[in-house]
Amino acid sequence: MAKKPAHVEVYRKRDEPIERLIKRFVKKVKKEKIIEQLRDRRYYEKPADTRNKKNRRIKRENERNRNK
Repeated sequence: MAKKPAHVEVYRKRDEPIERLIKRFVKKVKKEKIIEQLRDRRYYEKPADTRNKKNRRIKRENERNRNK
């Protein structure tokens, strides 16, 4: 399941401090999950490992929901 590349653009508003501009940029990057994608793609992962990781995550979430 390949995700399309995310292009994050932030334009400076009139009389806006740079710190606030950076804060908005970081917020958008987190929302688009760009850093998570970077970490996931850093090393090659075999398709079987990806499936196993996904199945373990789903199983763990189901266990949490069952215990509530």
